[in-house]
Amino acid sequence: MKSIWLIAGVLLSTSLFAQQKEGTIIYERKQNMHRNASEEMKAFMPEFRTTKQMLIFNEVSSIYKTVPEDEAPQPSTGGGGFVMRIGGGGNDETYFHFIEGKKLSSREILGEQFLITDSVRKEKWKLSEETKTIAGHLCRKASLRTKIANPTMRMSIGGGAPAGNQQTQASQEKEVDVIAWFADDILAPAGPENFNGLPGVILELDIDNGGTVLSALEVQTKADAKMLKEPKKGKKVTPEGFRKAVTEIMQNMGPGGMRFGGGR
Repeated sequence: MKSIWLIAGVLLSTSLFAQQKEGTIIYERKQNMHRNASEEMKAFMPEFRTTKQMLIFNEVSSIYKTVPEDEAPQPSTGGGGFVMRIGGGGNDETYFHFIEGKKLSSREILGEQFLITDSVRKEKWKLSEETKTIAGHLCRKASLRTKIANPTMRMSIGGGAPAGNQQTQASQEKEVDVIAWFADDILAPAGPENFNGLPGVILELDIDNGGTVLSALEVQTKADAKMLKEPKKGKKVTPEGFRKAVTEIMQNMGPGGMRFGGGR
């Protein structure tokens, strides 16, 4: 009998030891660029844009950022305009503190750094018993219906139209389906793309039925404490203040044509 209890204790302690509570994940992020683009824009951009993202996390906090690309050519506009990307730059990062319910996003626009203060958004996830293995980890499925901002906002000036004739497409929210696969053995509520709050870290994420898909390529067992800290640099603004600053930048650019691309 003592032997049975000893074996049970060893198995239990081994199971607890195997549960990971911190780490670093490298994702492949694949965005469908044609999903929300005009027919004119589709002719000058690839259908998909693929980047790598990094999530560093523990039980309490996480930070999410883009992995710098060796070569990051700007897509052609096919005209006199240019492309300015809001979000997704090498200096952009998003920090969450799950216990305090705090979110800090650092964003750079034309050399000006902004620090956006917000709260953690609580999603109403629906858990499923469906499972699959991702990057060597058994994962369970979760889903939700939520609102996100339209992933593109365009401004066209010129291109045959009289100077100053501006046509804008305002960024509006839309409801989308989100599917997440979270690891049972990594006990942290972290995830990419502002999605979190599940019983385990998210290793795969599908936003808007293939509009944006993130898949874990590598899962490391350690989190660099020096990187897992709040961003400090930048002008402190609220989300509304950041949107107002973006609008002012657009207005100050003047004629010349610009298109904005972004995500949630």
